[in-house]
Amino acid sequence: MNPNTMQKVIVIGCCGAGKSTFAKRLHELIGLELIHLDQHYWQADWAETEEMEWRKKVEDLASKPSWIIDGNYGGTMDIRLKKADTIIYLDYSTLSCLSRITKRIMKYRGTVRPDMPEGCRERFDLEFYHYVATYNLLRRKKHYRQIEENKANKQTIILKNDRQQEQFFESLKSKLNLQENH
Repeated sequence: MNPNTMQKVIVIGCCGAGKSTFAKRLHELIGLELIHLDQHYWQADWAETEEMEWRKKVEDLASKPSWIIDGNYGGTMDIRLKKADTIIYLDYSTLSCLSRITKRIMKYRGTVRPDMPEGCRERFDLEFYHYVATYNLLRRKKHYRQIEENKANKQTIILKNDRQQEQFFESLKSKLNLQENH
């Protein structure tokens, strides 16, 4: 992993894997603009953005000179994968993701999370739990296929647990410190 070549980074993975938190930590280390797709997709009271408007919005965001974009949104994944120079996939277990979304709901219930737009209060949603429970079963292979199809000339990093994530950040910090000292 070379921090010098990280200018357009996508962070994908199951809900609850920690994409937003990971992206924020990465932003704090390398200073690229942080874009949470949820803040651009959702409107007040969880209203969805219309499909064509959403594609245009993502194209505009991905056309910026540098960024860290977290979020999946499969219908626009192609746009971000083409423009990214770094793909980070948080491939966490279903149990881990379910546990984390439960903690997140309890922590933010009735309030708006920092990575969400105004008017989208955290709530318990059985459909969302089902989505997370079946995410890896239904979407993991597609993610790996998309990564494989788009990995030419890109750094590809797959992290499967918190330990690997911490190792990634320690390695990145070491490389950044070496650069500062030279």
